[in-house]
Amino acid sequence: MKFCDECGSMMKSGEGEDHWVCDSCGYEIGREEEDDQWTTESQVESEIVDVSDAEDKGLPKTTAHCPECGNDRAYWYMQQIRSADESETRFFVCTECEHKWREDDH
Repeated sequence: MKFCDECGSMMKSGEGEDHWVCDSCGYEIGREEEDDQWTTESQVESEIVDVSDAEDKGLPKTTAHCPECGNDRAYWYMQQIRSADESETRFFVCTECEHKWREDDH
């Protein structure tokens, strides 16, 4: 990804992909080999959230039925587990038995 030196907009590859072109102001600049290292996708490992001490972390509580013990209160948190264009997943942790489940688990 390259940004325009003139207006700051994101630039795109021009025809033949040997230069960058700004759609906003039309500024063009030659494309260098080093630019390609920034246009490749990289996979980022998701962070594992430790909820064993959920009460101490101040996680919010909600009404949710625990499938393990039947308790009706749980802590909850949201986590991005798929790509950025997918919605976040809500996780629950039972306030009694600390069983963990996702919102879409049934």
